[in-house]
Amino acid sequence: MPAAASPGRPADPAGPAISVATAVDRFLACLRTESTRHTYAKTLTRLAALLGDRPVAELTCEDYAAVMDRWNAVAPATWNRHLSALVSFTAWAQRQDLLETNPARRLTSRTPVRRDDRAIGYARLETLFTDDRHGLRERVLWRLLYETAARAEEILSLDVADLDLERRRARVVAKGGAIEYVHWATATARLLPRLLAGRTAGPVFLADRRAPTSGRRAPAAADICPITGRGRLSYSRAQYLFKQATAELDPPGQGWTLHQLRHSALQHLAEAGRTAPELQAKSRHQSLSSLGRYIRLGEETSARITAEHDPAARRRTR
Repeated sequence: MPAAASPGRPADPAGPAISVATAVDRFLACLRTESTRHTYAKTLTRLAALLGDRPVAELTCEDYAAVMDRWNAVAPATWNRHLSALVSFTAWAQRQDLLETNPARRLTSRTPVRRDDRAIGYARLETLFTDDRHGLRERVLWRLLYETAARAEEILSLDVADLDLERRRARVVAKGGAIEYVHWATATARLLPRLLAGRTAGPVFLADRRAPTSGRRAPAAADICPITGRGRLSYSRAQYLFKQATAELDPPGQGWTLHQLRHSALQHLAEAGRTAPELQAKSRHQSLSSLGRYIRLGEETSARITAEHDPAARRRTR
């Protein structure tokens, strides 16, 4: 009589147990969207680092809690993003009959705190963008995020080959894997050549150090600059630097998030009178209803629209 399977382990004894590290590699390799693969890798690399030699079938709720413990103090949206990576990995492992239980079942998503003042004032942004205390890389990244109104992951995933400097645009991989274009203005156009310094390949935004060439921390070849050997700047590092740089400008003193640059760009365009379809073209949202949480024009805009469309005002002699 065959031995009973241990809790959490599939009962098929035909082959050797698959390790967590091997399962993570296989899962990431099957993801078709590069931006999703890049985002999930941040979470699953920690999973592999903590439990890489363990059989994936033996993963427990405590193991996942240990992974997520690293992000206990982050914003709810960041927590949810890391949790989503674990949930997706778990679902894949169960489909592959590598895992019977759900180690993520005790973890719950967090509700983001909604702030009515998420848009950053234009004057404060200009103060930030023109402050020479911040490095060229950061100032280019922040301006590019604001002028394109793109998602931070899209911009950080850019390679030099994706840039069309003459047309002031870049090719990005959007949600769902669609290829789309984002456009920037003069300020970014003046800074980008300085940042690239003649580079024709590799990531646009590079980390401060050379990337390791071996081991679990070694990035994919596509994420290494062939000239400098430096890796791609990570979202977590870029977010940390932005919050540190903006803490003194943020009234609560917490610092801003990279996503607020996208929010601010759309808010400022709306305040300047751009229509909803124009904002949709800029933001690349799939539906107009998705723009609602970004744009809150307030009482002054309501009063101006009412006055401009007042029939009595239009009948006045000029």
